[in-house]
Amino acid sequence: MKIILATAVALVGLAGITASSASAAVVCNNHGDCWRTEGRPSYPSHLRLRVYPDGWHWGRHEERRYRWRDAGHGHGYYRDGVWINIR
Repeated sequence: MKIILATAVALVGLAGITASSASAAVVCNNHGDCWRTEGRPSYPSHLRLRVYPDGWHWGRHEERRYRWRDAGHGHGYYRDGVWINIR
């Protein structure tokens, strides 16, 4: 019985770790600015932002197209190198 209980506790803990690791994303705009976010944010389609899984990175042939930016404060996006908050 102890083994079954220990296995169940381990599986619940593993599920919690998996769920928390999936709660991040990379967002990029059309100008090549990319930043990391917590969660999977949603943006209006007219902003033309692309949301990728947290492990995403650009390929070698795209190194000049993309650049990392620090995530701004709050929910927002970069436009012309400036962080714009969405309220």
